[in-house]
Amino acid sequence: MDTRTWDTLVSSMKSTYVNGVGEGATPRPVIMPLVRGELVGLIWVRPTKPGADALTGIAALSNIAAAACADEVVLAWETHDVATACELPVVGPAPCLNMVHATPDGHVLHQFPYSEEFSSDGSEDAEGATAALAWERAPAPQPGGELPPPVQAAVDYAFTPMELDHPNPFGVTVVLMEDDGYTVRLTDGFDH
Repeated sequence: MDTRTWDTLVSSMKSTYVNGVGEGATPRPVIMPLVRGELVGLIWVRPTKPGADALTGIAALSNIAAAACADEVVLAWETHDVATACELPVVGPAPCLNMVHATPDGHVLHQFPYSEEFSSDGSEDAEGATAALAWERAPAPQPGGELPPPVQAAVDYAFTPMELDHPNPFGVTVVLMEDDGYTVRLTDGFDH
């Protein structure tokens, strides 16, 4: 992946987090598969129940990458959000936007810690409070950095060829994932 594409993805995810946290919601984990440097799209995890369902939901993000025959993937998630949803211990900075860039040969973990700053509109109740993000200094990228188990599974399976007996395995995977509740936004230019 070229530097410009990476910078665009990081900027896009940071914007998504600023907007999401400002609206009181942490964005769900997302996968961004690439084929020959071309972004396939963004696919957000379906709504999940805490525990095993969340683990499975995040790991299954790999299906779209495998169906597209991706040669690179980027996954983004929030440390505390994934730990809570999957009932895992918090590992690494929190709160933190994590992004992993992976290829079949390995991965590099990038972490973007932030703090939430709350402001009030002067009302007595907490409902008038709004949150804003302040990005903190990012640690150095970590080649082979430790990933939460469901993210590691998504990375591992993203490069495992799918064996679907269907004339359009990518198209049917998109439809099945949307039916399961995943939010799929494909780029206009992706032609598989």
